[in-house]
Order: sequence, then C-alpha cells, then structure tokens
Amino acid sequence: MKFAFIIDPIHRLDPTHDTSVAFMEAAQELGHEVWVTQLDRLSVVSGKAWALLEPVTLTPVTLGENRWVAIAQWYSIGEALFQPLEEMDVVFMRKDPPVDEAYLFATYILDYIDPAKTQVVNSPRGIRAANEKMYALQFTDAIPDTIVTQDKQVIRQFLDREGAAVLKPLNGKAGEGILFLQPGDRNFNSLIEISTQQGKVPIMVQSYLPAAKDGDKRIILLNGTPIGAVNRIPTGNEFRGNMAVGGRSAQTEISDRDREICAMLAPALQRDQLTFVGIDVIGGYLTEVNVTSPTGVREVDRLDGSKLGHQVIQQIAQPR
Repeated sequence: MKFAFIIDPIHRLDPTHDTSVAFMEAAQELGHEVWVTQLDRLSVVSGKAWALLEPVTLTPVTLGENRWVAIAQWYSIGEALFQPLEEMDVVFMRKDPPVDEAYLFATYILDYIDPAKTQVVNSPRGIRAANEKMYALQFTDAIPDTIVTQDKQVIRQFLDREGAAVLKPLNGKAGEGILFLQPGDRNFNSLIEISTQQGKVPIMVQSYLPAAKDGDKRIILLNGTPIGAVNRIPTGNEFRGNMAVGGRSAQTEISDRDREICAMLAPALQRDQLTFVGIDVIGGYLTEVNVTSPTGVREVDRLDGSKLGHQVIQQIAQPR
C-alpha cells in the first residue's frame, strides 16, 4: 500500500519524539511505500486533490538507555512527483496546529479525495468539527467546570468562584499560552486582554485541578478504543505537564475512569471519522481532545515496550 503523510517540513521533525515519524517507520517496516508532502504543496486539479509528493526512506530509531536514539541522517528523500492523492491508499493529515487559514484551506482540498479510493486520517470534516479545546465541551459528565468567553467580567466571576483556574487559547498546542490564574492577581486584566486580543477572541477557562501536579495523562485512542497511555508530570516550577515545555513522561495505567471517558467519546469520534486521537485526562477529568497531530506514541512504546505505530498502521491497512 501507499501511505502519504502531510507533515511539517521533515527536517524539523524529531524522530525520537514525533508520532508522525513512528507511523512512517511502522509503515515502511510493514512493507508499505511512504510519501511525504506539506500544506503548501496541495492543489485541486480537475476536481481532484493533488499533491507534490516525495518518497521517503527512513532509518528507524533504536532504543538506548531509556531513550530513543536516531542517526544524524535518519531519512532520505526521493524525486518529487505531482500526482493525485487518490493514488495513495491512505493519507495522514499530521500537520501541527495552529489550525489557521492555511490549515483550514488544506482540509477543504482534502475533501476532494474520493473516500472510496483513499482513506484520510483524520477526516478533514472531522478535524474542522473538532477544535481540540471546544470538542470536549459536549461531554459534560467528563470535563471539569469550564467556560468559553472573551468577557473579562465573566472570567473574573468564574475565577472568584473556583478559587483558581487555567486559561487556554482555543488554537494552541503543546501547552503554548496556557496560564494559571488566581484571584487577586494584579496582572489579571493584562493577561485577559492579551489572551483575548482585547476582548475579540474567546478563550477557555477551566477550574484548576490540583491533581495536575501528579501528571496530565495522554491516552491514545484508535477508532475510539484506548490503546496506550503516558503520564506527563510537571517539573521544576512549571505547572504544565506537556513534554514540549519540559514535562517528564512516566509509565501509567488506563484506569476504569479513563475507560469510562473513552466510552463516552467513542460514538462521537467514530461519527466524525476521527480515527487517531489523543485525549488528556487530569484527575479523572477530560481536559482536551487532540485530533490534528496527537503525539505520545514514542513515549508509550519506550515505557511499555509496545509498538503502537505498527498497531495503528496494521489496523488502518485492513480492507474497509
């Protein structure tokens, strides 16, 4: 089979961390062709989605002393070919956020792939429907107290009631722009003005969960079923557990409460064709649903000795 991956420029990826690379390695090891492209290389020609695609060959990472190790030249690129994306069997949309105008336009281009010929993971319509912060709001029995607003007074009232809160931009990633708020903070007005762009853009504000100090669990779901998890623990003076801001990854279990949350999400994820998803759970509460380029596979595989990339590729490659 032919697998295409829409990614950030490949030289910017970290083969020891990025799930996209884990998927590409798995596809190659399972005997499939691996091709890569980028958002700015997508087109619609004669009513079909096309892309400038490059074949890639990878040297897989190896496991050193509790860490993945990659050689300096871990990939090689072949000659680029402009071709219909329907010539691929599977297209992975793995561009990192933000989901900006260029990203949205790319999802509209991907709508012009015939789903009877080529599977797109995740569905472009599903990605558009699932803002990674807002999507969780429909699961009211799973989330902490949450508001979405650009109104400073509404935020202040929420903060005074909750005692402490976490502010999240709706279009961020990897913990970027997340702030810890406390009543009486003399910077409150400025923080809200900056985050809401002077009251023009809504933000999410959630009740602070004290369990966050013990970790932010990333649970990986395939077709709505949990297949692995990693706990991301804050280090130093940082309250965020995201690995991109220095959080430490630790082995963890998928609890009964985690499975209950996954069961709540599964019908919606399947309806929206969100095949590969990473959810974040703190203290038994769902905080985010990550659908654009969820990560965590490398960390789970290192800690658990699993091969989640292979599991994902094998299942997606099955006849539909």
